[in-house]
Amino acid sequence: MSVVGIDLGFLNCYIAVARSGGIETIANEYSDRCTPACISLGSKTRAIGNAAKSQMVTNTKNSLHGFKKLHGRAFDDPYVQAERVKLPYELRKMPNGSAGVKVRYLEEEKTFAIEQVTGMLLAKLKETSENALKKPVADCVISIPSFFTDAERRSVMAAAQVAGLNCLRLMNETTAVALAYGIYKQDLPALEEKPRNIVFVDMGHSAYQISVCAFNKGKLKILATTFDPFLGGRNFDEVLVEYFCEEFRTKYKLNVKDNARALLRLFQECEKLKKLMSANASDLPLNIECFMNDLDVASKMNRGQFEQLSAPLLARVEPPLRALMEQAKLQREDISSIEIVGGATRIPAVKEQISKFFCKDTSCALQCAILSPAFKVREFSITDVVPYSVTLRWKSSYEEGTGECEVFSKNHAAPFSKVITFHKKEPFDLEAYYTHPHEVPYPDSRIGRFTIQNVGPQHYGDNSKVKVKVRVNVHGIFSVANASVIEKQSLESDHNDMPMDTESSCKNQGKDNELDKMQVDQDDGNHKNQTEQKNQTDEEIEPTGAETKTASGDKVDHTTQSVKTKPKVKSIDLPIQASLYRQLGPDIINSYLDNEGKMMMQDKLEKERNDAKNAVEEYVYDFRDKLCGVFEKFITEDDSNKLTLMLEDTENWLYEDGEDQPKQVYAEKLQELKKFGQPIQDRYMEHEERPKALNDLGKKLQLLMKAVEAFKNKDEKYDHIDPADMEKVEKYTSEAMNWLNSKMNAQNKLSLTQDPVVKVAEILAKSKELDNLCNPIIYKPKPKVEPPAEGQAKANSEHNGPMNGQSGAETKPEENFQPTKPSGEMEVD
Repeated sequence: MSVVGIDLGFLNCYIAVARSGGIETIANEYSDRCTPACISLGSKTRAIGNAAKSQMVTNTKNSLHGFKKLHGRAFDDPYVQAERVKLPYELRKMPNGSAGVKVRYLEEEKTFAIEQVTGMLLAKLKETSENALKKPVADCVISIPSFFTDAERRSVMAAAQVAGLNCLRLMNETTAVALAYGIYKQDLPALEEKPRNIVFVDMGHSAYQISVCAFNKGKLKILATTFDPFLGGRNFDEVLVEYFCEEFRTKYKLNVKDNARALLRLFQECEKLKKLMSANASDLPLNIECFMNDLDVASKMNRGQFEQLSAPLLARVEPPLRALMEQAKLQREDISSIEIVGGATRIPAVKEQISKFFCKDTSCALQCAILSPAFKVREFSITDVVPYSVTLRWKSSYEEGTGECEVFSKNHAAPFSKVITFHKKEPFDLEAYYTHPHEVPYPDSRIGRFTIQNVGPQHYGDNSKVKVKVRVNVHGIFSVANASVIEKQSLESDHNDMPMDTESSCKNQGKDNELDKMQVDQDDGNHKNQTEQKNQTDEEIEPTGAETKTASGDKVDHTTQSVKTKPKVKSIDLPIQASLYRQLGPDIINSYLDNEGKMMMQDKLEKERNDAKNAVEEYVYDFRDKLCGVFEKFITEDDSNKLTLMLEDTENWLYEDGEDQPKQVYAEKLQELKKFGQPIQDRYMEHEERPKALNDLGKKLQLLMKAVEAFKNKDEKYDHIDPADMEKVEKYTSEAMNWLNSKMNAQNKLSLTQDPVVKVAEILAKSKELDNLCNPIIYKPKPKVEPPAEGQAKANSEHNGPMNGQSGAETKPEENFQPTKPSGEMEVD
């Protein structure tokens, strides 16, 4: 099976696979490497991709697009409510409170979750991949915006499951761009050298993302990433749409925003105009025929005017760039180059803002590298970052206080694991949330609640030592990976022994010493921190008289502590119950998966039905043309008139009663037409192919007759063949010649409108029969006679002497006999 990379864009999607020594972008059934992120649902089937985009204007309310940033969001989310006004289709509240879409499908009102909608799109991309690669595709890597929160990431993962895909990794879009750059770069500094810092600016249709990356040969490290999730190409489109809506309202008295279809057409035209203005500074026209109320509209726009309208948007380009440099602690001179990607970076004013900030020209070399398959793909080590700082909060057992700890800071390396040690006597909850809600483009800062179960006191009544491992995985999703309790097993120890470590960086608002320390384990899937392993097997004891601090800052006096024996410890895994914010349960995902399977089957059945209908239509048009052409000589005038009338009736039926019939009805109609048309087609094909078959058989008969004649003339070429066999060849040849002459005489008496006496298949069968009967005789090889070897002849002569009663060779004395090496065989003379 192959692994494919999917760029899941807001407007378009791309599929890539590593093969032929490079990265290849897969083309769809339209030979287009770009598949629109659009789904159109109809009364019989779904259209996805290019076919759906062509129906956006005609099937407006049931054509879904722009749904990428609805993932993991509640229906009441302010962003969802703002999008609801712009979208031509209807949004609905799902039972779990998330946003869904309401459409009419199979003549019924249906509501689909966003995971189902994206699942439809991913299933289409999976099918495209399998058709191109000629093998099953199950594993994939999906690129998503770097600013996606945990809820949004889990939602995309669920959509992949609905599509039947196993997502190996959710990769941030800026990281994917950086990886594509690094794979094709041949001149990166060695690992021991100073890394090369590259800034990647990605302004697509819906979002603006920037990252700065440090490159070494075979290694990529994201230093920092910033973003503006609500600035993209569509915002510039909206500026133009607003301008023309106002102009058309005053000029033509048209309220465009009240007509979803007209508004959609205006958006499409404004997007085209925006692209034209990127290459042309002069006035450019905007003309739309039959726009609204059968009115044609016309206007114009130039680049200078467009930039004035877009001034508030252009002012938002620089702040994320400044924040990026501050977070990465870099100066402009530390940057080697700036690579720009995304459709909106083509806007000259955007490009100028970026160049002005860095005092460097931007480069599009990355696009050229991606399009070239001439480079060999290399292994690359990737270190990404955490987009938002994450904090854990728990309830303290002392005076009902609370404790909290920031476990991952913004731009912290990822994937990454950390181990936190607690002292607890009972099960406890850990609440994870984003530390700075104002930095997160999401209304809820909660990530989830994790309950550590089966925690109890030690056998002597003290708190148990619980180690909790928290992790940001390869998908950028936070989780409590595992928890374990460290049990002491000692025959003799002091109950007051409580290992205390140095002061933790976490803060605890309670008064108990439940949070002992935080250990850091950079667990990226390849290795584990040795400190963690040590602390899970050996109890840590402070020297006598040492004074340490707990996580709460309290001082603990160990002057009276003593240890008589070193206790043994063992680690026992604890169950964790996770309650994640906006997490879809396995039952819901399985129901979505089953539903997708049913829709795919419906699509398949509808395709087969349409194919059957198209086969009838194609046969009618094709046969009617040939009746006046190549078939004209092979049918009588009366039969031609009857068949022409039948074809016309079938054509009328197709556009009336036969417009929507089951597959079987079309198959029967085609069979009925072929019942009359096939004999005509057969007569034509027989007439066209018969001369060649006859010519080939005639040549074969001539060769056999020549062979028989040569045998009779004592040709030494055939002197090894038995005369009886050659008589058989002569007999077979004569019979075949007589059969051929009789058939051709009968055929020549028939007209072209009559069925042939002899068919091409019979002639070919007769030719094959001759080959089977005669070739083994005619081409029988001569036997080879080899003279005996000189040594063998002498040996035979010596051996034959004694057999004839003659005296044999003189026997050698027994003591001179030299035995041969044993070979496992007995030789008998």
